Amino acid sequence: MGTRIQAALSRAGQWGAIALGASIPFSVALDNVLLAVVAACWLAGGAWRETWDMLRANAVAICGLLLFGTLALGVLHVDLRSSEAARFLAKYSDLLFIPLFAVLLRNADQRRRALLAFSGSLLAVLLLSYWIAAGLPSGPPLLGTPDNPVVLKRYLTHGILMAYGAFLFARLALDAASGRARAAWALASMASGANALMVQGRTGYIVLAALALYLGYAWLRWRGLAGTAAALAATVAVLAIIPGPFQERFALAGADSRSLAAQQARTSNAQRLEMYAVTVEIIRDHPWLGVGTGGFPAAYAQKKPSGSVVAQSRNPHNEYLLMAAQTGLAGLALLVALFWTQWQIAPRLATPLEADLSRALVLAVAIGCLFNSLLLDHTEGLLYAWLTGVLCGGLKGPVMGNGKWEMENRAR
Repeated sequence: MGTRIQAALSRAGQWGAIALGASIPFSVALDNVLLAVVAACWLAGGAWRETWDMLRANAVAICGLLLFGTLALGVLHVDLRSSEAARFLAKYSDLLFIPLFAVLLRNADQRRRALLAFSGSLLAVLLLSYWIAAGLPSGPPLLGTPDNPVVLKRYLTHGILMAYGAFLFARLALDAASGRARAAWALASMASGANALMVQGRTGYIVLAALALYLGYAWLRWRGLAGTAAALAATVAVLAIIPGPFQERFALAGADSRSLAAQQARTSNAQRLEMYAVTVEIIRDHPWLGVGTGGFPAAYAQKKPSGSVVAQSRNPHNEYLLMAAQTGLAGLALLVALFWTQWQIAPRLATPLEADLSRALVLAVAIGCLFNSLLLDHTEGLLYAWLTGVLCGGLKGPVMGNGKWEMENRAR
């Protein structure tokens, strides 16, 4: 294939990867089209050597591939005729794209465009959410209502997107070159944080708090952490007494009244505790190899106690438990190693901004995985893989040229 054609395919793959930043908060269908474009352009573009060289210097991408490989081997433990095995493995296939995104977006300008595309998409979601919250005319395909103003994603996903958006915009404000830009990004950050508290997802509240604490530490170290912690405590105290979604979810977490909402909360908490307990039993019975990728629903149905408050569960709403149940302790160790490695190598990324965004992503996903199977979910799983790949495109390493890898932006 001619050099010109390969260069054109490489550019098409780069723009497909950049466009994903705008697509992820909005459209599953467009996500899948763009993923197909990225994969096809990478395969036909011939960037095999560059990808291999990048992999040798990128422990995060290696961990992601090893985790997917473990899940692929886990398919052998279940009935290969089962649609669950293929469905579960396909949902984790986003991990394969981490090195592709990294090699396609290794240029600093490309990564900047990708982050701006993502930022613009989050701002569009934010504006639509406030439109819905204001009670202005809306309807399909918009999903939300004034008391739960999600846009095109469920409230769990919306809350996580807005919480991460609040961190992203705050971090962009700190790096802004002008006072006007700094004020605009700061306003967007505050609006995103407030919006995350307007929807019903408690996971979004926890992620927002964690990212706020990390932002305070990244900005002013221990003084910033202490100041942010005090501000968070005051905010929670105020919001807990103001009628709204936060107050309702805060009360539901305790479930300490006799209201119908509290009874529903106790039922929900009991369901989660039962799912966790049954999953732990599954892991105890299959600690080394697990029950296989996609084998959890069948294993849960066999273990489910009589009189269960859970009709049937396809996942335990905890990614760590789900990974251990499917692939054994080795899979769980690889998942933890993936997050830990990404945290550790963050200082080697091209800029302090990218380092902070990478660690914030680890915090958001690692915390979210305690309460949900985030990597199994399309938007959260793809966002993690895409943003990891984008940021790892700036990983400092050996020189690229004659088969070696060099990152283009070494200045911090």
